[in-house]
Amino acid sequence: MAALVFPGQGSQYVGMGKDLYNDFSVCKNIFDLANQLLGIDLKKICFEGPEELLKQTENTQPALFVHSLAIFEVIKEYYKNIECAAGHSLGEYSALTAAGVFNFEDGLKIVRLRGKLMQESGNQNPGTMAAIVGLSTEKIIEICNSLKDTGVVQPANFNSPGQIVISGDLNAVRKAIELAKQNGAKLAKELVVSGAFHSPLMNHAYENIARELEKMNMSEPKFPVYSNVTGDKFQSIEQIRTLLIEQIVSPVRWQQIIEKMIENGITTFIEIGAGKVLTGLIKRINPNVNVINIGTSEELKRFLENGKNN
Repeated sequence: MAALVFPGQGSQYVGMGKDLYNDFSVCKNIFDLANQLLGIDLKKICFEGPEELLKQTENTQPALFVHSLAIFEVIKEYYKNIECAAGHSLGEYSALTAAGVFNFEDGLKIVRLRGKLMQESGNQNPGTMAAIVGLSTEKIIEICNSLKDTGVVQPANFNSPGQIVISGDLNAVRKAIELAKQNGAKLAKELVVSGAFHSPLMNHAYENIARELEKMNMSEPKFPVYSNVTGDKFQSIEQIRTLLIEQIVSPVRWQQIIEKMIENGITTFIEIGAGKVLTGLIKRINPNVNVINIGTSEELKRFLENGKNN
């Protein structure tokens, strides 16, 4: 049994999608449509950069979304054994669009807005994030709670055993880094990000995305999608709407999602999109599962060839 997983911010790289655009007419059509819908040259940003432009949140999020959906459009014709899907943060929108909850146009529109609002939130309420490796979840929560008087700091991503990302005010996060080191963390490092994602400092994005999601048409998913907020399957369209809003200020429970999927019988995880971040995390969560990456033209061709032989 196989699950699709879709990457989030941090997986982007200059050149992403160029080989797919040249080799697959379906992918070319998706990138061309995205350019037309957005009114910006997203293709050029993805294929040529510069990196600084691709790293801007309002560009990164639609870039990753379009890249993932272009690949999905190819494999969905050949691969019918999709049991379920999930995405990490922004990737949740890719998963929901793949499942048919949003059409491509609406998915792209909301993702572009989400990126823009999150960038604005980062400008209005400057903050940062940090990766902590080698401490228990309980210890990291305890450190964050001990700094409540310093400012906002909370877990943002429960990624894999012993790897948690925290998010919040600059001072509070930097103090948490020092406390983590004092408590024996193998790594406690500030990340290069444009804001304190998945924390209350994203309140501007939270309020505005809520208004937009309330107006959007959504359809029942064609296969189950797991929520970042609960770590379990979305139960209804209304719950999807509510939890996508909450997701902006809530931690991503990635480890819980993968453990729940495995518990439900998933043995193979297929990462659809840029990079190999998620398959790396999944192998740390459970080294016994199979992982496949489809992010380049070569990987896609190999996957399709294997599909024909099975």
